[in-house]
Amino acid sequence: MSAVLDRPPLWRSAFALFKGFDPLLTLAILLLMGIGLTAMYSSGFDHGTRFVDHGRNMLLAAGIIFVVAQIPLQRLAQLAVPLYTLGVVLLVAVLLFGITKKGATRWINVGVVIQPSELLKISMPLMLAWWFQRREGTLYAMDFIIAGLLLMLPVGLIMKQPDLGTSLLVMMAGGAVIFFAGLSWKLVIPPVLLGAVGIGLLIAFEPSLCKPGVDWHVLHEYQRQRVCTLLDPTRDPLGKGFHILQGMIAIGSGGIWGKGFMQGTQTHLEFIPERTTDFIFAAYSEEFGMVGNLALLAAYLFLIFRIFYIAANASTQFGRLLAGAIGVIFFTYAFVNMGMVSGILPVVGVPLPFVSYGGTAMVTLGLSLGILFAIARDKRTFRT
Repeated sequence: MSAVLDRPPLWRSAFALFKGFDPLLTLAILLLMGIGLTAMYSSGFDHGTRFVDHGRNMLLAAGIIFVVAQIPLQRLAQLAVPLYTLGVVLLVAVLLFGITKKGATRWINVGVVIQPSELLKISMPLMLAWWFQRREGTLYAMDFIIAGLLLMLPVGLIMKQPDLGTSLLVMMAGGAVIFFAGLSWKLVIPPVLLGAVGIGLLIAFEPSLCKPGVDWHVLHEYQRQRVCTLLDPTRDPLGKGFHILQGMIAIGSGGIWGKGFMQGTQTHLEFIPERTTDFIFAAYSEEFGMVGNLALLAAYLFLIFRIFYIAANASTQFGRLLAGAIGVIFFTYAFVNMGMVSGILPVVGVPLPFVSYGGTAMVTLGLSLGILFAIARDKRTFRT
């Protein structure tokens, strides 16, 4: 009787908490954290505590990953509707009572000042994965229409703030779930072709469309300026085009091998704006060159492919859709940030995962990866 009631050793209980953590996913995260800390130490060494704070944010993300990974996948599914509803209600509250900074109304005071749109990066794919899980085996066209409405409601509210970067991430995350749920290619290709034609026309008629005073109606003025600056950053080299031009100069000056750790002139002479946040990729490229960029790209590809592997092997439809959306989120983060710094995409507020400074973004990444570990653990439990 006493043998039955004996508690297991403490080390065995602790080991049980870590059992099921995907080792390759853990390795990918540690690689990116190492690169991020290295880049932050160099680019932010004269920003006081930026490096220390970045390390603290990573520890916070690691703690969130560990805690969320312990939550059963069924419980995460139960949280989908409440989190989505809370996020939409807060977005409506921002529209009515939000705090405006620099022309954008994105925050609300609920005792502390928060940005509710960040919640939708997680709750949107959760909600849609829950919806398609319930409709599994009985999908009709109306199910996809309802999913599209569930997606466009928060995206529209976020664009109203306006916040182009976050709305893009939420749309990509939700759109990925809808596509992976079985949306036909016949419905995907036409809007892609239409977008390509629109970009071609925009490039062709850029001189007349970007004249001062021209109103595009569908975009805010600052968004129009970003597109026009992307097409020709030399139009205003010391103003709106300064960010893109300095980022391109820094990337090009790094060459193949880079100027070396702590040796970036564009970085440390403060020519690169936001060199520890949105434009840290330019500072990293200057110091570590093409070789360093290839190493960073390899680390991101390693992470993304591992995420999709976990998605493909998930034990439930909910897990597959949610993990696939998380993979798309990380791809979008990395692609959009590197693209805007390199001058091939408009400048939007999208950080580089684990490399850019920012506590809110790190919390979001931690939640995403914690959910991913929960999906991987659920797969192993299911097989056992």
